[in-house]
Amino acid sequence: MTAMEHSPGERRITTVIDDRAAGKRLDLWLAERFTYLSRNQWQQQIKAEKLLLNDRKTRSSRILQLNEQVTFISDRPEPPIIMEYSVVYEDEHFFVVNKGGNLPCHPAGPFFKHTLWYDMTEKYGKVFIANRLDRETSGLMLVGKNTEIATKLAKLFTSRKISKKYQAIVFGQFTDEIIADGYLIDDPASEVRKKRQFAFEQPEPLSDKAESATTRLNPITQFAGFSLVEAVPTTGRLHQIRATLYSLGYPLVGDKLYGPDDTVYLRLARDEITAADREKLLLPRQALHATNLEFIHPITGKAMNFQAPLPSDMQNFIAKRL
Repeated sequence: MTAMEHSPGERRITTVIDDRAAGKRLDLWLAERFTYLSRNQWQQQIKAEKLLLNDRKTRSSRILQLNEQVTFISDRPEPPIIMEYSVVYEDEHFFVVNKGGNLPCHPAGPFFKHTLWYDMTEKYGKVFIANRLDRETSGLMLVGKNTEIATKLAKLFTSRKISKKYQAIVFGQFTDEIIADGYLIDDPASEVRKKRQFAFEQPEPLSDKAESATTRLNPITQFAGFSLVEAVPTTGRLHQIRATLYSLGYPLVGDKLYGPDDTVYLRLARDEITAADREKLLLPRQALHATNLEFIHPITGKAMNFQAPLPSDMQNFIAKRL
C-alpha cells in the first residue's frame, strides 16, 4: 500500500498548519499540540507512515510550512461518547451551544466523527468552534458559521472581553472566596506529562511552560464533605480551573487527572480502569460546567448574556447528598 492509498475502515484526521506551527519540527509540534503521545511515540507513528504530510510519507525532522496539511491515519474504532448538545442561540453569524459532559469538541486522538464539530458540520454545514471545553466539561460554547466570525469570537476570549463563569463540585468544605492569582506550571510529582499545578508565587527559574493565571473562586454551598464552587477565570489557560482547585486542596469530583488519584488517568489511557477506580471517582466525568457567557456581539454590538443551569448528573449528585 502506498501513502496515497486508503485501507478499509481507516480514519484520516487532517490539520492545516497555521502561523503558530509554521517553522517548527514536525515531531516537536505534534508532541506539543497532541499531548496524548510523547515525541518518541509520534516519531514511531511517522516511521510507520501513520502520519502523512501533504498526503505523503515524511520524516520527524521536517520543518513545517504555513498551510501544509498533516494527516493522522487510524484504523482504531472511536471510543463511545454521548452525542448530547443543544443550540441555545443562533443567528446568521454563530451558534451558542450547551454541550454535554462526554463529548469531544474537535477531532483529536481517537475521536473524529464522535465530536461536536463533526455532528454540527453534518447538520448545519461547515462550522468553526471558537472556544474549546474539555471533553468531560459540559456547558456553553461559541461556534462560528465562518472563519471570520470564529476568529472574531476567539479574539474576544484572548482579549478577555468575554465573561465566563463555571460551577464545579469539589471534595472538601470550600467556605471562603479565593482569588487565585499566580502561575500554572508542570506538576513534577505526576507521571502524567500534561498535568499542571497552580502556584501563587512565580517559579524560579521561570520556565517557558509557566503561564500566569487568575481565577476567582466563590463558595455556593457545602454538603456531606463536598462543595459547589463558582469559578470565574480571567485568563484562559489549559486546565486552569481544574489544576487550580486541585492545587488548593479541592479536587473535582469525577476528575481522572486532577482528582484525588491521577493514576486513574494512566489506567484509563491503557484501557485498564477498574471498578474500584470508577467507584472512587463518584461520577463518570469531571463535575465542571460552563454556566454563563456574557459579551458584546462582534458584528451587531448588542449585549449578549447566556446561562445554562447545572446538568442533571451534577444536580443529582448534589440532591442525593443534601
